Amino acid sequence: MTEAILLVGGKGTRLRPLTVHTPKPMVRAAGVPFLTHQLARAKAAGVDHIVLATSYLADVFEPYFGDGSALGLHLEYVTEEEPLGTGGAIRNVASRLHSGPEDPVLIFNGDILTGLDIGALVRTHETTGADVSLHLTKVTDPRAYGLVPTDDTGRVLAFLEKPQTPEEIVTDQINAGAYVFRRSVIDTIPAGRPVSVERETFPELLATGAHLQGMVDSTYWLDLGTPAAFVRGSADLVLGRAPSPAIPGRCGDRLVLPTARVAPDAKLAGGTVVGEGAFVAEGARVFGSTILPGAVIEPGAVITDSLIGTRARVGTRSVLTDTVIGDGAVIGADNELRSGARIWCDAHIPPASLRFSSDA
Repeated sequence: MTEAILLVGGKGTRLRPLTVHTPKPMVRAAGVPFLTHQLARAKAAGVDHIVLATSYLADVFEPYFGDGSALGLHLEYVTEEEPLGTGGAIRNVASRLHSGPEDPVLIFNGDILTGLDIGALVRTHETTGADVSLHLTKVTDPRAYGLVPTDDTGRVLAFLEKPQTPEEIVTDQINAGAYVFRRSVIDTIPAGRPVSVERETFPELLATGAHLQGMVDSTYWLDLGTPAAFVRGSADLVLGRAPSPAIPGRCGDRLVLPTARVAPDAKLAGGTVVGEGAFVAEGARVFGSTILPGAVIEPGAVITDSLIGTRARVGTRSVLTDTVIGDGAVIGADNELRSGARIWCDAHIPPASLRFSSDA
């Protein structure tokens, strides 16, 4: 296997305001755009040609990654004029593939952080003679995901989208968003219209007798679709809990990028990242959070499990917990934000304006 398709066209609406100016795969996790981690892991698994299926803010990708040579890859970009869904996006880039009809093609969703053994998935695909092989993982509460029951050999029996009743939950195995397709199967997906692989392609393949194989890999897996999950994923990369060859530094309690400045008595922990040109002032405490490039954390601020956008500013003594601050926003001194608060890009919160607890 030498080819892959990365699906990076989604709007990332659940991640706003992070994705107002930046497509979801380009939001920085552990110091680099999240897509960098996926590209690096594919390269480490032997992939050398990757086609990026882009749509939302598509013009951001190529100026950053170019032809991929800096990563030892050959990258190509295909932009959808109208969103085509997962299956439609795969079919839309098929003409850029070089593989023969029987060759395996790796396909990734662009918002999954995983420790998947890519080589094992490909070997499973080849040894079972499958038409499509799927990475499956086990979750405690599968209601938000597509269930994929299998038989004793791992052959897929059905696809059950987001069950709501206990009777519908027949397995804890879910579709984890990475696949290996036989190249010829990609050409059977209808062209020129939206198609969902989860709701249309996979069920139709099963109905026609195709062999769909599941491989359960329960190593690290996280859907980065929400701000809280994205912040956690970045911290886990820094802490070494999630694997990536693309982290720009050593794993540990903190990652401070070149040109960032941190006051000697500021405390950083829990996988915190401080991006290029950012500044963390004296007495500030930052735990498990991402400070994007150019942001400023003023003296005495306390930030926990939060993401501070590019060029944003958090005022003196302000306390933020489980909060996202959009690019360019300013949080005045002595504010308290928590519990999933999202401050939009370029918004200004005056000093001492918001609190969740007593001012005593």
